[in-house]
Amino acid sequence: MQKSVPQPAAAAASTTTGLAFPVLLGLSFAHLLNDMMQSLVPAIYPIIKGAYNLDFGQIGLITFAFQLTACLFQPLVGMYTDKYPQPYSLVAGMGFTLVGLVVLGKAGSYPLLLLGAALVGTGSAIFHPEATRMARQASGGRLGLAQSLFQVGGQVGGALGPLLAAFIVVPRGQHSLVWLSAAALLAMAVLFQVGRLFAQRSPLPAKSKGTVDSAATTTGKRNVAFAVTILIVLMFSKNAYTASFNSFYTFYLIERFQVSVQTSQMLLFLFLGATALGTIVGGPLGDRIGRRRIIWFSILGALPFTLMLPFVNLLWTGILTVVISLIMASAFGAILVYAMELLPGRVGLIGGLFYGLSFGLGGISAALLGELADVTSIATVFKLCAVLPAFGLLAWALPDIRHEPAR
Repeated sequence: MQKSVPQPAAAAASTTTGLAFPVLLGLSFAHLLNDMMQSLVPAIYPIIKGAYNLDFGQIGLITFAFQLTACLFQPLVGMYTDKYPQPYSLVAGMGFTLVGLVVLGKAGSYPLLLLGAALVGTGSAIFHPEATRMARQASGGRLGLAQSLFQVGGQVGGALGPLLAAFIVVPRGQHSLVWLSAAALLAMAVLFQVGRLFAQRSPLPAKSKGTVDSAATTTGKRNVAFAVTILIVLMFSKNAYTASFNSFYTFYLIERFQVSVQTSQMLLFLFLGATALGTIVGGPLGDRIGRRRIIWFSILGALPFTLMLPFVNLLWTGILTVVISLIMASAFGAILVYAMELLPGRVGLIGGLFYGLSFGLGGISAALLGELADVTSIATVFKLCAVLPAFGLLAWALPDIRHEPAR
């Protein structure tokens, strides 16, 4: 029988007094631009693989370099901004992304490709923790909705990356990344205004005096550590499966169904677009029915469809891809808010840890899956990854944090 843990009565104490749509929309739009630029990294893999004569292991290492920097730096950035909020630091983060894309566009060697990918990952490390903290403080207590609005920007941006690759990068080549980096300049301008608006609102600090006992103090440190460990394992299963799509789905479609590069990018867009839709639905639904239920369904519920995917034709591959993406996408927002409820007042750390963990686990998975694809085949990779959602069974062991549905 699961233990029920009351949510802090003063949950809104860590937020501002009202839902701040200008701040949330600005953060969401900047997240769109940020993840759009980041998604250009895996979107150009089919181009650079032939141009630089790379194997799948080297492709996986590019993803590893991109995501490892984010994994290492994000928790550190989150810990710092919890103590010393830095709304304007998001502008600096976009500066790293700008330089990274320019390096990728002008790279003439494999080491420079790794450097450019690492710089883009560094920009992500600076952006996500502080932006997550700002989104929560602008939520007005509607935590799931605020995180979904913030995340859906990133998901839409991630979906736009393959389209830009299909219609701009593929026809015009690797150098076109330099022109697309102009999106970073736009994001920097938006984030400067968001920082100014956020500073004017003067939000309450993350730890307010007089806040009632949190879920963490109610359950004890050991139970909280156990729950966070389960969340990390669930994130691994989700991101390892997602990494197989982000890095190798286009190759899988080209190898198995002999489609063109542009067609494969369009199908990747369907996967990423469905991810955006699932994200915006999952957050508010978690506010109403509970995070634990959403986490359970969004990971384990995809299992029947992932098991079917490697054995169907092209039409059903597209259909199942959308279904899997819709279901699994609702997990991240629920996991993030659930972790924040376990550890209130550590929003930057949680944002940095789980966004960074998301990148890091994805990068490690991409590198290992790339080596496996070289030894076996891309089809074998997708058959192996199909069982990863079975880790969703672990959600049964999570404590049930009860909360009042948002009005």
